[in-house]
Amino acid sequence: MIRILHAADLHLDSPFQAMGRDKAAQRRGEQRALLGRMGALVREYEADMVLLAGDLFDADSHYSETARLLEQTLPAMGVPVFLAPGNHDWYGPRSPWARLDLGENVHVFAEETVRCVELPELNARVWGAAFTGKHRRPPLAGFQAEKQADTLDIMVLHGEVGDPASPYGAISEADIARSGMDYIALGHQHAFSGLRKAGDTFYAWPGCPEGRGFDETGEKGVLLADVGQDNCEIKFIGLGGRRYEALTVDLTDSLDHAGTVEGAVGRDAARDIYRIVLTGTPATPPDMAALQGALEGRFFALKLRDETRLRRDVWDGREVLSLRGLYLAKLWQRYEAAESDEERASVELAARYGLRALENGEEIPLA
Repeated sequence: MIRILHAADLHLDSPFQAMGRDKAAQRRGEQRALLGRMGALVREYEADMVLLAGDLFDADSHYSETARLLEQTLPAMGVPVFLAPGNHDWYGPRSPWARLDLGENVHVFAEETVRCVELPELNARVWGAAFTGKHRRPPLAGFQAEKQADTLDIMVLHGEVGDPASPYGAISEADIARSGMDYIALGHQHAFSGLRKAGDTFYAWPGCPEGRGFDETGEKGVLLADVGQDNCEIKFIGLGGRRYEALTVDLTDSLDHAGTVEGAVGRDAARDIYRIVLTGTPATPPDMAALQGALEGRFFALKLRDETRLRRDVWDGREVLSLRGLYLAKLWQRYEAAESDEERASVELAARYGLRALENGEEIPLA
């Protein structure tokens, strides 16, 4: 058995543009700290090797602090480290991987063609390939390793499984089954795959070790894989970083909007980044500025979106001969003629802002 720490898609030095300058710098520092946590896991679980399946950098430029930390942490892991550059950190003469001094235990695959490194002390061979540009052809097309007795074949690759038209190193299950590998450590897709098998080959991807946006919600981490001949077990290890969470909260029966939102979150979220969408037909519309002020200190960052809808009784005044009534009557005709939910929502929004202007109020009386 060989024990592998498998990670991918760190996207170090991401811009975090939506965060503001200070928080963006803080988030990049927290990304760098992932490297130290991974080193600690190597020692804690006594891993035999580390496989890094691409996109460690978010782009071909990087901060000097990140370069120095990589030059310190990867050699300090004390076990063989194999890295397969991906579409964000592809290998080239000017890429970080061509310039960094990473130590003798670190091997960076530098060609699109699959290559092999033998590890006789582990009775293993490690195979891998690199992106050498932002796109690449299917890396396993036509590939099949000739098996050796009592030798485990491990591979590390960055590529997209299941989409034959993908320009990002498309990989099919047929490719995997034919490869002759015992385990393929993959990267590129940012959600954990679970352990999979094609033919006699086990494979998985861990997803990103920490989310960077609301398309990467929930707990993130790395994999610990115990690989033997005809056997593989993996363990997902969360790294305890900041989480992105997207939440929808219905305010229909709420008399305390802030309290309803806090109850829906239901956990200590002081470290996390939330996007909360407010829905329903509350008795009074949410005061978004007041809500933001009441809630934002409970999160590292918070985005609120108001998608609540007007109660039907707001239209009751459309029969009254007044400026308000005439305005509502005109909008009601458009509401009744609307052909989609999106069009009706636009009419409701017009009613909300129009009534606010007509009544010189901060919020619309809905009843």
